[in-house]
Amino acid sequence: MQKINEIDDLIKLISKLPGLGPKSAKRIVLKLINNKDELIKPMANTLAQVYKNVIRCSTCGGLKSNIENCINCEGAKEKFNKICVVEDLADQWSIESSNIYQGYFHILGGTISSAGNRKEDLLINSLVERVNKEKIEEVILATSATVEGQTTAYYIQDSLKNSKVKVTKLAQGLPVGGEIESLDDGTLFSAFKNRSKINTNSS
Repeated sequence: MQKINEIDDLIKLISKLPGLGPKSAKRIVLKLINNKDELIKPMANTLAQVYKNVIRCSTCGGLKSNIENCINCEGAKEKFNKICVVEDLADQWSIESSNIYQGYFHILGGTISSAGNRKEDLLINSLVERVNKEKIEEVILATSATVEGQTTAYYIQDSLKNSKVKVTKLAQGLPVGGEIESLDDGTLFSAFKNRSKINTNSS
């Protein structure tokens, strides 16, 4: 079968998306090609706008328009006294959809040692600044129960040891090796309800 470079390139790109392989990518590409005007044209325009206008907030790590304030931290109508720290935006969406938490979010952008991330690449310093500036009383560490997630949680705990803030972590209901975005609402509820306090003053 003769290959068309543009189609082959598109299949390779789509197959890089989470949960998709070459076969799924081919089906998606065929659907797009058969619906050029309804799908490809508006999708191309939307992707161009996202590429141009959507950036990561340097304060909380959430996504925002480069011409508007960040809804996650600056645009919140209510003032909260706690921050939930997650690895990525998918984790925040999972927790928000469960309706079990009301407070600020802080998106790290990954974990230490994952995908080459260094401590400096994560928004940990920004988290410490938010805790001090916004008079936060509790920081909830909602990192995954993986080695990388727990290592990151310990580093955050150490970074907050000079603050008076209470640091808690998700407890019962969070399985070892589990990732936040893959948990169901019941498991998330149990993890939040039974979160335990971490002693930030320990050496």
